[in-house]
Amino acid sequence: MTVNQILKEKGQEVHSIISTITVYEALRIMGERNVGAVLIIEDTILKGILSERDYARKIALNNKSSRDTFVHEIMDTDVITVKPSDDINYCMDLITNKRIRHLPVLLDEKVVGIVSIGDVVKAIMEIQKSTIDHLDSYISGTKAV
Repeated sequence: MTVNQILKEKGQEVHSIISTITVYEALRIMGERNVGAVLIIEDTILKGILSERDYARKIALNNKSSRDTFVHEIMDTDVITVKPSDDINYCMDLITNKRIRHLPVLLDEKVVGIVSIGDVVKAIMEIQKSTIDHLDSYISGTKAV
């Protein structure tokens, strides 16, 4: 299964902000959209990513104010991305080894979606279930549905 197949199933909606708003405003937007991370996109270029984890580690634990800190001060600018053609096993390797939860999807340097750890795990579980069903039907001599 590829990233593109995940995006076809879940949709390609991307939540983005600009880097000059406050962290508080970014958190408000994340809360309204019920997402754990937002991309920072300016002039169609991916500049960074801001996650709840960034807030917890860079604001809350450092006694900073989210109302006085701008997104560009704490966003992660070293964003790991994938392509629509990438395999989900590759995504899982990135998520596991880089300890990240969100992978923006780029096609020709433009963001076309985002996959989360939850999306990748769900896809892997579906593949495993299908394999188990197939093997079960093979062993029992019945056709898989």
